[in-house]
Amino acid sequence: MFFSVARLRLSLASLLLASNLVAARDKSLFTSSVTYCAPPESLLIQKFDIAYYAKNQSIVFDVSAASVVPNINVNANLFLNVYGMRPLNITLDICHLFDGALCPLPIYNFTGSDSISLPKTVDIASRLPDIAYSIPDLEAYAQLTLSDVKTGQVKACVQSTLSNGWSARQYAVEWTTASIAILALAAAIWQSIFGHSASLAPIRLIDIMAMFQTIALSGLLALNFPSLYRAYTLNFSWALGLIPTKPTSSMQTSINRMRHLTGGNLPNDSGGDGAISFVNRKLSPYNSAGFVVPQSLLESVAALPRVNLADLASLNTSSIAVPSPQVLVGGDVATVTEDSSNVLQAGIPIYSNSVGIATANAFMTIFFLALIIMVILLGALALGYAVTLLLCRSEYANRHPAVNEFRERYPAFAKAWALRVALVSALPILVFTFYQWTLKDSWLSVLLSVFLLIALMAVILPSVFFAVRSVLPTARWTHSQPSPYLAPLTAPYRESRVYYVIPLLLVMVVKALVTAFAHSHGMVQAIFFVVLEFLLLLTLIIMKPYPARRTDILMGYLGITRLVCSGLMIAFAESLAVQPIPRVAIGAITAVIFSVACVVLFLNLLVNMGAWRLVKYVVCCGRRGRRPGDTELASTSGNSSIAEKGEGFPYSADQGKKDTATVTTTPSQYFHARPENPSPPSTSVSYTPMSETSSTTLGETLPRRWSFQYSRPPSATTESPHSPPHTHRTSTASSPISGQRHSRNISSSVPTPLEEYPTAEHRAY
Repeated sequence: MFFSVARLRLSLASLLLASNLVAARDKSLFTSSVTYCAPPESLLIQKFDIAYYAKNQSIVFDVSAASVVPNINVNANLFLNVYGMRPLNITLDICHLFDGALCPLPIYNFTGSDSISLPKTVDIASRLPDIAYSIPDLEAYAQLTLSDVKTGQVKACVQSTLSNGWSARQYAVEWTTASIAILALAAAIWQSIFGHSASLAPIRLIDIMAMFQTIALSGLLALNFPSLYRAYTLNFSWALGLIPTKPTSSMQTSINRMRHLTGGNLPNDSGGDGAISFVNRKLSPYNSAGFVVPQSLLESVAALPRVNLADLASLNTSSIAVPSPQVLVGGDVATVTEDSSNVLQAGIPIYSNSVGIATANAFMTIFFLALIIMVILLGALALGYAVTLLLCRSEYANRHPAVNEFRERYPAFAKAWALRVALVSALPILVFTFYQWTLKDSWLSVLLSVFLLIALMAVILPSVFFAVRSVLPTARWTHSQPSPYLAPLTAPYRESRVYYVIPLLLVMVVKALVTAFAHSHGMVQAIFFVVLEFLLLLTLIIMKPYPARRTDILMGYLGITRLVCSGLMIAFAESLAVQPIPRVAIGAITAVIFSVACVVLFLNLLVNMGAWRLVKYVVCCGRRGRRPGDTELASTSGNSSIAEKGEGFPYSADQGKKDTATVTTTPSQYFHARPENPSPPSTSVSYTPMSETSSTTLGETLPRRWSFQYSRPPSATTESPHSPPHTHRTSTASSPISGQRHSRNISSSVPTPLEEYPTAEHRAY
């Protein structure tokens, strides 16, 4: 007990220390990427790093620049945009910086850094809310414009996106979701080997991967997503085969070389600064009406307070602590203007470049990953067959006959897993195959995409036909049973609703077509997704294809989740021009809804794996087992929904009539008719013979609660002369008093149940 309390105290102390470390983080904003917002003419800026600290109202910057034109004196205008708001817009006289070393601009490379304390007249804290320092994926940028003092001509314009260090894209989330998929895969393999072909774990594996792919697919739409939601969808990029990598990795380098040798002319990657540096300035996180805004800024400078750094000499700048240069993460500056060819548009270009994969390399990355998965699958199946064959030839097979049975069904087992892999890989292959056809980049990439698509169709389409042919109206296949290897298509649904797989596949194909070929029309994509999800949900409600009602409820919940999230994405269309802050709120709500669905699927996976039974065992300390009737009750309740839908009964009506015998008893001879006392009707009891495999309680002692005491049986040949003619009524043997349900007095021929509790209180109950 002492050691348990000690560990608890230690853990609480650790949590408190960790919370203090998190709370001790300074409120700061710093640059995350830098690009030119106007073509450089006479001034080149190689580096522009800036950081703002709210604690002491200071700005730390590190600049590397070079001037190629002599005798140029410039003013610097610093402009800050946060979610469309402009909390800062000041002009700095750089002639008073570094003791006038920058006036005129030197004709050589100059690198310098400094820390400046802003005057009290520039109150950024009142204009910038505290949430800006903690909200993930802040949408803010700083623009520095250098203009000639005499002519006002723009000599350089640099835009730098800002970050507070928080992001919705976390490697922990990526590994967590991947771990859930791996856990589902392990459970599916285990149950498919040691369980039935229609086990639930392989079905949930496909459902979980479908949900992850749905979230990632939403990030491929050509919409103006807030940076928060785009970063959230990047956590699931691995589900589409876009595993985060570096543009200089060996695979990407090989793909670039292959494309250039086969007619490819698209750029290799977005550069070292990431995709955000090359995003269209009208999209998040810039939220700017145009690419270059220095002219409008210069016109508004006159009305703003002018800050001269020469007036700051009297301030005590030595007390300002210069932060560590590690927070200055800007780098080389690239030119991105309205006419630039390296500007990334919304949709697949931004998404793929955000994970380090060039737009033209997306399909080839999927192609190589598909080859790797196929090799792993074939190797695992070959190894499994070899192990099974060795076990069959050993003494282990004599003690465990199930090994020989598994060997006999191993071909169906292998085909089933090949089909599952094809179903999981279908969506990313279709999307990036169709999108590759729109790029017109490398003829070899297009040829390989055709081969891959044909191979995918050769695996899925015949399997779908063989799975649904038994429910087709053609009499030729009416009584045919699907093969066990078709379990991925038949096991999730009722036998009469197997064709529900057809609308599922059609929706997947249409989504892939819309995502790829309508890549420049975000509103059209969003509307198509809403219509498809609505039709799919309506089909689910009408058909009720799943064998259990709880499964219908779960799939209905997931369908509603997809429908609601697809409807929310309409607000991200550029044509609607929704303000940045409402867009961020809608993106956060969408991410939360998707996250709750992922948690629900994870909990469902744990329940299917038996975690709930384990929890009950741990809570009960292993002392409380199941009651004698729990197994029968569980099996009966598990099939209740099937019984409601009219399926799951092993015997037909004719068989029931054939095996049932009826014995009719006449009214008792000891009963004398009296006025106002109706005579008891006769009872007709049905007896059904037991089969060899059915269970019975005959010969076992029943619990006292269900015990009966029978009276002396009356003579079947003697009737009371005063009794009226009897009427025949039927009742089941399990309910002896049901035949007297409408009689006031129960006949003596009816068994009288004994009361278990002797007290009057229990008798009243």
